[in-house]
Amino acid sequence: MAFIKLDRKKLKHNYLYLQKLFQSRNIEWGVVSKILCGNKLFIKEIIDLGVREIHDSRISNLKTIKELCPEVQTVYIKPPAKRSISKIVKYADVSFNTEIDTIKMLSEEAVKQNVIHKIIIMIEMGDLREGIIGEDLIYFYGEVTRLPNIEIRGIGTNLNCLSGVMPNQDKLIQLSLYKQLIEAKFNISIPWVSGGTSVAIPLILKNARPMAVNHFRVGEALFFGNDLFTGKIIEGMESEVFKLYAEIIEINEKPDVPSGELGENVAGNTFEMNEGQDLGTSSLRAILDIGLLDMQPQYIEPEDENITLIDASSDMLVVDISNSNGDYKIGDLISFRIRYMGALYLLNSDYIEKIVV
Repeated sequence: MAFIKLDRKKLKHNYLYLQKLFQSRNIEWGVVSKILCGNKLFIKEIIDLGVREIHDSRISNLKTIKELCPEVQTVYIKPPAKRSISKIVKYADVSFNTEIDTIKMLSEEAVKQNVIHKIIIMIEMGDLREGIIGEDLIYFYGEVTRLPNIEIRGIGTNLNCLSGVMPNQDKLIQLSLYKQLIEAKFNISIPWVSGGTSVAIPLILKNARPMAVNHFRVGEALFFGNDLFTGKIIEGMESEVFKLYAEIIEINEKPDVPSGELGENVAGNTFEMNEGQDLGTSSLRAILDIGLLDMQPQYIEPEDENITLIDASSDMLVVDISNSNGDYKIGDLISFRIRYMGALYLLNSDYIEKIVV
């Protein structure tokens, strides 16, 4: 069985780096745990770091978090679905919202459960995912203030996740102005201006964050140390909290070109020869015990740079080890670096063992 390892030491290093960064600038933050797909072993590692605010987009994951540590503040980071209202009020202390009718349902359910449900009003700022239109914000805010058992925790925005719009200084200044507008109109103070995810961390490091933006939701930077502006690793952070290992189940010298009538493979792809490719060439191929059911090859990279990914079927991955200096044999493990989406696939698979080292 292939397996994914979480490196506890590297995870702690990244957490302490971020904690120091945010504390020094009076920023509150929570860990986005959706990449962990509700895995109790890995969620417990997060809680054991001292994290007391965790964000997720799956109610079942929030339930798991509450079962492991009821004191953790849970945040549901997408607009609630009507059929999930009762569970969201039960397992999420805070939720992101963009629809008055949904917030009314949350209010009614919060009254039934005798709790105060907190919300963040999400504002559309160009990425074209969730968010109300800015010109409707004052009316929207006023309507929400009339609802019982609802506390407006703050305003927020989401950038980069759908259309790739980057959270530059101008975008966050605009969000700050919405805060000022609301506070002036309603004579209140808004606790959170939730302006960023991992992609906005470089703005903090450059001291380009408007001071009003005081809340962040961080997942990718914690687990991968990525600077999403440059594509490099943030200086001082670790990049390989997760690592994938897959076992070799066959090694054989085989032709580089298939023989026989060709059609689509199981993934709907057809084999294409490279221009000028020699039909008589062959390579030393290894088959690994992992496939498309568990991962997508474009999101993983062999640590041995002389190994080349060839293709995958549902349950097996074929690699070319001809140029590797490694003396590979049956039963050996090949290790892979993983990108964010790669980890998401792997951690969502029941067929991949999860290990902490």
